[in-house]
Amino acid sequence: MSTRTTLITGIGSLVTNDLGHGTGPLGLLADAAVVVDGDTVAWVGPAAQAPAADERFDAGGRALLPGFVDSHAHLVFAGDRTAEFNARMSGQSYSAGGIRTTVAATRAASDAELDANVAGFVREALRQGTTTIECKSGYGLTVEDEARALRIAAKHTPETTYLGAHIVAPEYAEDPAGYVDLVTGEMLDACAPHARWVDVFCEKGAFDGDQARAVLAAGIERGLTPRVHANQLTYGPGVQLAVELGAASADHCTHLTDEDVAALAGSATVATLLPGAEFSTCAEYPSGRRLLDAGAVVALSTDCNPGSSFTSSMAFCIAVAVREMGMTPDEAVWSATAGGAHALRRSDVGSVAVGSRADLLLLDAPSHVHLAYRPGVPLTAAVWRAGVREV
Repeated sequence: MSTRTTLITGIGSLVTNDLGHGTGPLGLLADAAVVVDGDTVAWVGPAAQAPAADERFDAGGRALLPGFVDSHAHLVFAGDRTAEFNARMSGQSYSAGGIRTTVAATRAASDAELDANVAGFVREALRQGTTTIECKSGYGLTVEDEARALRIAAKHTPETTYLGAHIVAPEYAEDPAGYVDLVTGEMLDACAPHARWVDVFCEKGAFDGDQARAVLAAGIERGLTPRVHANQLTYGPGVQLAVELGAASADHCTHLTDEDVAALAGSATVATLLPGAEFSTCAEYPSGRRLLDAGAVVALSTDCNPGSSFTSSMAFCIAVAVREMGMTPDEAVWSATAGGAHALRRSDVGSVAVGSRADLLLLDAPSHVHLAYRPGVPLTAAVWRAGVREV
């Protein structure tokens, strides 16, 4: 079937994330052009050498980069936790217990309400340049509520994650072993057909190392690939477990020993950093610099959720990573695009290269550095997802 081609020309600065196309870690090209054929990038190079196309879009000297890849988000929920946030900003400490508030509201919501919420968050993220987003369950904690969360999430993204092991369900507060049996048995049976990934919150107050291992091993047996909420609130076994089991990512990575850093650097497990969580909980930020200097692959994601990081802005996370986590603007942008693609084990997104999916973000700025240089400023000029202009 024939498709129409579009030439995007007049690109002042193009982030390709393809070292074969340009300079530096971002494969930067100046005065560049891109040809989109259907949903795919068909050509990348200097504007003066661009081939003809059916349509033409003039970028006007602005910066173009791959759409953001947000590899960690919790979007299937109902309710509001403004009061909790207000209390925390008034001096109370954060713990994982607030999740139970969202569990109650989510269970009470209808499918239509949850679906509308997810659609709204995905659209909100898209308006800010996020063209690929992962979505977890974890606010139902019953067989049916977890399964319906994943069915709803799958309507909006193929990157769905089974997180029945978010916290121990309230009904099992006195029987955590029984809840692990449910998560690894009947609940997994209901959820696995709707998920690509299995995740666990390996943390004090949630699941210990042995429980987390059982959850991940059961998911692996059902064909799901593991990811781990690891080392967010305290030092713990999460990172080592993620590396041992070949998890695609260890997420948070706030409290790391030298052995944890070395394990990540010597593995294919991506260290996904979620600065929105530290920002919103007034906690210590993870060190992107320490991980990068050791040779680990780092991703940046929003952790969009109603309790500890209620933001869908990848640009905000880039700015915080540069300001607070020791990352350069180039490193932060790479981590928010190509890094997220690595965390999702995707080769078709996170770059602007021949054959990649045509997910593109045009900034109302001459350089990607403005994402950190102008924090909080809406810089999205246009967004294409799979070759279709959405913004």
